[in-house]
Amino acid sequence: MKRPLDAASVAGDARSPIHRLDPRTKVLGFALITLVAVTARTWPAWAACAVALLLVAVVARVPPGVVARRALIVVVPVALVALFTPSAGVKAVLGTVSAVLLGATTSFPDVLHALERLRVPRVLILIAAFMYRYLFVIVGEVRRMRAALLARGYAPRHALQAAALGRVATSLFLRSYERGERVHLAMLARGFEQRMPRLGALAFTRADALFACALVPLLAVRLLA
Repeated sequence: MKRPLDAASVAGDARSPIHRLDPRTKVLGFALITLVAVTARTWPAWAACAVALLLVAVVARVPPGVVARRALIVVVPVALVALFTPSAGVKAVLGTVSAVLLGATTSFPDVLHALERLRVPRVLILIAAFMYRYLFVIVGEVRRMRAALLARGYAPRHALQAAALGRVATSLFLRSYERGERVHLAMLARGFEQRMPRLGALAFTRADALFACALVPLLAVRLLA
């Protein structure tokens, strides 16, 4: 069965220069683009961020359709905001596309490892790691419970008949909590030391330096804007 998280997997050409960059470089680079886009107040700075993201997508060979589908969940409500505050809409779109391209060119475990090496609090990394790992399990449980309700003829016609959903939510919480306890005990029994294991070591290369230098003009545009 296809996991619901497959929509967030790596896309594009895995052999591209962008995909092969050190994940720390990409995390910092996309964070810089997002920071410039959010703090800027002029169109030239936003245009520079858009051009930078476009070049990254082209070099990484990430199809426009992939970017559009993954950004759609955020872009639709942002479009409503943009009707009243265009600048906020532009900033949100640029930030969303930046996050989408990071996810399309870097696997989630690599992002977590990069954050760990960048000294992000370990508890936040562990929460994100386990949420990513077991979210599809919870989604599968919700699907099975929904199928059980339908098999029993559950078809609410008004709000008073929706009380069963509360019991379902309570059952889902208890099952998730119990599963979490079992997973935690199993990990402790295997010597877990609150650190995500990784076989390969991260290392900056000349390509990482070139990527960082290519983003320097964004800072210049931001300072001059």
